[in-house]
Formats: sequence, C-alpha cells, structure tokens
Amino acid sequence: MKSKKERGQSLVELAISLVVLLYLLSGATEFGLAFFQFVQLRDAAQEGALYGSLDPTNTTEIVSRVRNSSNSPINLSDTNVNTGATVTVNFPDGDACEGNGIQVVVRHDHAIFMPFMRRILSRTSIPLTATVTDTILKQTC
Repeated sequence: MKSKKERGQSLVELAISLVVLLYLLSGATEFGLAFFQFVQLRDAAQEGALYGSLDPTNTTEIVSRVRNSSNSPINLSDTNVNTGATVTVNFPDGDACEGNGIQVVVRHDHAIFMPFMRRILSRTSIPLTATVTDTILKQTC
C-alpha cells in the first residue's frame, strides 16, 4: 500500500508530465495548421503561375486567379494590408517572353492561436511564403 507521501509524489509527476505533453501537443497542432496554410498558399501560387504561363502580361487576372482560389482557412480575397495575403508576380528572366519564367509569390502571416505559444516564440504570427515558378508557354517577343 502506498503512503500519502508516495501518492503526492505521483500526482506531482503527473502534473509536470501533463504540462510537457500539453506543450508538445499544442506545438504539433500549431505547426500542422501552419503547414496546411502553407500548402494552401502554394496551391494558390501554382494556380496563378499556371494561368500566367499562358497569359503572362495579364497580371491583374493572375492575381485574381490566386485570390479566388481559396477562401478557407485563409481568405485570399481579403486585401486588407494587415490581415490579407500579398501576391507578387515576377519575371526572373527579365521579360515575359516564351521560354522564360514567371514567378508567383504569395505571402501570408499565420496568426498563432495558442496563447502560450506566442510567449514561447515571442511573436504573434508566423510568416509563410509560397513561391512557384513556371515556364511561359505563349508570348512571343
């Protein structure tokens, strides 16, 4: 039979272990959601780059394709400077000619939802950036 002292020790060990497990579980949850949002950004950038490979000079429609590709969990159509994603279209080879590249970059800040994770990381958000480069298929110079 355990004494009261031994039962108290077990309770303290359990409390410490639960705190550590809670931190690990919430960190994994936070990382999983951030990774899911990154995949969403990458897919949106791919949609814009695919359209841009066929019509590279129509940057307005490229950005529109990216923004309309998703509305949950990240609402890419939100153009608010503080909360929305930013979309950039670049031509790494200098111009929009056939055979050159078109690059679509989508940036978004993942807001950390676990309060104590903010304190551990000393920040309120995690910056996510997805970059996709495709080859321009139609545009003769």
